[in-house]
Amino acid sequence: MTENTLAPSSSPQSNADAATTPALTGRMSMGALLLTVLAFSAPIAVVAGYIPFTISFGGPAATLIFIMATVFLLLFAVGYVTMAKSLPKPGSFYAFISAGLGKIPGLGGAFLAVVSYLLMLGGCYVFIGLTANEFIASLDGPEIPWWVWTIASWLIVSVMCYFHIEVSAKVLSVAMLLEIAIVLVFNVAVLVHGGGPEGFSATPLNPAELSNGDIGVAMLFAIMVFLGFEATALFRDEVRDPDKTIPRATYGAVLFVGSLYIVSCYLLTTAYGSNAVETATNDPKSMFPDAIGNLAAPVFTQLTFLFIITSELAAAISVHNVTARYAYNLGVDNALPAWLARVHPRHHSPYRASVTVAAVVAVILVILSLANTAGDGLDAQLFGLGTVGVLVLMCLVSLSVIGWFARRGISNGGNVFKCFIAPALAVIALGTTVVLAVMHLDLVVGGAPGQNTGLLFILAASLLCGSVLAVYFRARKPEVFRRLGRADVAG
Repeated sequence: MTENTLAPSSSPQSNADAATTPALTGRMSMGALLLTVLAFSAPIAVVAGYIPFTISFGGPAATLIFIMATVFLLLFAVGYVTMAKSLPKPGSFYAFISAGLGKIPGLGGAFLAVVSYLLMLGGCYVFIGLTANEFIASLDGPEIPWWVWTIASWLIVSVMCYFHIEVSAKVLSVAMLLEIAIVLVFNVAVLVHGGGPEGFSATPLNPAELSNGDIGVAMLFAIMVFLGFEATALFRDEVRDPDKTIPRATYGAVLFVGSLYIVSCYLLTTAYGSNAVETATNDPKSMFPDAIGNLAAPVFTQLTFLFIITSELAAAISVHNVTARYAYNLGVDNALPAWLARVHPRHHSPYRASVTVAAVVAVILVILSLANTAGDGLDAQLFGLGTVGVLVLMCLVSLSVIGWFARRGISNGGNVFKCFIAPALAVIALGTTVVLAVMHLDLVVGGAPGQNTGLLFILAASLLCGSVLAVYFRARKPEVFRRLGRADVAG
């Protein structure tokens, strides 16, 4: 029996119920999907926060690091999109790993995905709370505990994600356009001022300058800031013409954020000239706000901090939606309680999965905030650890692409480069990034070297738990095991 023939029995409901049970639906355009996944990467937070770190570690030629990162992630996107066309399922990483490497690592990957995105979601909320507190203090406002803003952002996101995905998409589109506008204001201001104190220079594009920095660590930061585009296939049931929308949105997301980061990194380096690396090292947090305030107008310094907060709020909406759909897909396959697979009859959203995600992340945040009342470094630990998990999943997906086409043969529209060479190069690039992340975990999650290495156990345990559960299903519940990996072709 092939996987596709399991469609009638793959739902947790009976066939009689299937005709009346609502399903995920939507007509999101390529632009709406593009902005939805781009919100995940929080561009203004990247330009103001991560690009200075990349300059600090990468040296004057940090711009070249972003160019290389864009190329590497385009290689991943080539294999990802090719498999998405060959395997039209909404499970994304869960479906791809199950099909390419097997159902046991597939369910392990699904659990790793849920845990990784939950960690990233919690990191977003803590970051919002801490940053909002700092922003209000900078305006001589009242001192309010950071967790108050965390709770407020949790409420906003949880309510937003209860409704249809297109409600979130509209909010995310507005938020994305505003934060991109701030970045473009800075870029234009640098151009209008003729560059920095030394004008425009070819130094940021000179490969010889790479020897003056730590390429490995800089590449780690550069690749980390692209995350989000890999979730496009997860919304397959909710977009218009998924066979066209998903590939276009995937490539568009990588190319857009890649171009934005490349140009912004070059201009931020140019704005400070020969002092760029020193400034990025000594005061990375103020590097971008000070530059836009000096070159555009002082008001943009405060606006930058404000839009960083709204940017992370948009990122939280995006991450919540992604996590809820992983939980929904696992509910469809009965790998998690089938209760999670219920779709709201009016909003056509995975409302039970969404509420569950909100509840779980709330419990996580309560426990962690009681253990760390000041919240110091908590956002970096959560978001950094989740990022490592997603990078591992991207490696597994690229391996899955190779395994899938090696067994099934190259399908229509595929070729040797798309099915084998591009994903193999992506495995090398992303695998190296994972190794660097583990070696330099203190830079990813904070703390002293070796202090937080034990956090990796959380990722390993989630991968192992999912795999063990799949082994149990194979031995005790073969009908559930057969369904794993979204065996139904949805849509």
